[in-house]
Amino acid sequence: MKKAKPIMIQGTMSNAGKSLLCTALCRIFRQDGYRVVPFKSQNMALNSFITEEGLEMGRAQVAQAEAAGVKPSVLMNPILLKPTTDVGSQVIVNGEVRGNMRAMDYFKYKKQLVPDIMRAYDTLAAENDIIVIEGAGSPAEINLKSEDIVNMGMAKMADSPVLLVGDIDRGGVFAQLYGTVALLEPEERAMVKATVINKFRGDVSILAPGLDMLYDLVKVPCAGVVPYMRVDIDDEDSLSERLTAGERKEIDIAVIQLPRISNFTDFSPFSRFSQVSLRYVKNVFELGSPDLIILPGTKATMADLRWLRQNGLEAAILQNASRGVPVFGVCGGLQMLGKTIADPYETEGGGEIAGMGLLPISTVFSKEKTRLRTEGAFAGIEGIFGGLNGLYYRGYEIHMGQSDSAAPVIRNDGVYGSYIHGLFDENGIAEAIVKGLCERRGVAFDPDAVFDAHAYKESQYDMLAKTAREALDMDLIYNILEAGV
Repeated sequence: MKKAKPIMIQGTMSNAGKSLLCTALCRIFRQDGYRVVPFKSQNMALNSFITEEGLEMGRAQVAQAEAAGVKPSVLMNPILLKPTTDVGSQVIVNGEVRGNMRAMDYFKYKKQLVPDIMRAYDTLAAENDIIVIEGAGSPAEINLKSEDIVNMGMAKMADSPVLLVGDIDRGGVFAQLYGTVALLEPEERAMVKATVINKFRGDVSILAPGLDMLYDLVKVPCAGVVPYMRVDIDDEDSLSERLTAGERKEIDIAVIQLPRISNFTDFSPFSRFSQVSLRYVKNVFELGSPDLIILPGTKATMADLRWLRQNGLEAAILQNASRGVPVFGVCGGLQMLGKTIADPYETEGGGEIAGMGLLPISTVFSKEKTRLRTEGAFAGIEGIFGGLNGLYYRGYEIHMGQSDSAAPVIRNDGVYGSYIHGLFDENGIAEAIVKGLCERRGVAFDPDAVFDAHAYKESQYDMLAKTAREALDMDLIYNILEAGV
């Protein structure tokens, strides 16, 4: 039986640009006529997605699947870790919760998940031409290598050649690449077929002497120097530039950057309006007096609500709400805006905590996680967001808590909340909200800001592929793909 050819992107560190390069290769291979799918054996992220089957996976592989022109599947991300504390995570296998584990317990346990990983990988390999595999962090974490299932461990299981990516924007890229290769075992070094320098700004010719010296050190060619790519594609990394506060514009939207913020890409549609500033804020000073305050999802609702109280942000939000500033909570943010949150099964450590009291709901954490896709049309929305009525929405829910209202949007005197992730993605929804905020402020809405969300996303994938194709030696990459390990 014919089996897909793999190629793997590993990085010298977290946020070296692995996800974006995998996304670019998925689109390039698709443009070149191949059936291609992404794969990441183990992902650690709080930004997740629910498939049509009601299963949970990381959003990076969702973006990569979109770029490849295929439906997202948990086969592309069989293990998802969602950090619950600094030393523990919720472990999701094949889209379903396996339980919460401390880091050391998971380290000892994870090799038992190899059959799940290989079943997923082999299923994809039997149905496609190419699999683009993404690593995690760095393959040179010498204290973790013995139990590795996501970097060189995965490359060995898939018999995959590796492209090693370094981030020049942070400096020290030659040390990153050479040091990583030097810390690999001889058989692992043999799997690295090329290096890639990512996030470059400036004149590539200046790098030429360094590339020659790097080749002398690592004995593999450089497959390309990729420029710093400014494309609007959702990523899931906590180091994302989306979390960096920018200048304030005519309409100012402040998203509270909770310590365990999840699915922060829910709000990306607002960043595409030229007259809107979308800021992620962590303290009262940064908050100021925005036109809309958003409380996002979180993996630790009760702990993050306590954090809001301790640093004064809860009081600032309540003060803004009393002045008529609209507040919108999503998932965990919705729960915080209610009257109480109870945790009888110790999902988040147990106990009960008072909410902010801005919405007439109470929440009780349950033993089972709600995972479902949902769609419909808005109705009965009052106030400045009345323009939502009649618009079609589509999204998904991921939450442990159950609140005593099933409405897609719960509202109370300028305060709104919803369990639905992706609520603002469909055409017209973010536009209706921005129009409402413009009307409240007495400023004109910019009609040039209206766009087709699906067409826009496709154009961004094409732009990413074009930039990467021009920067990468695709002949070399195809040769590596064909030769394998």
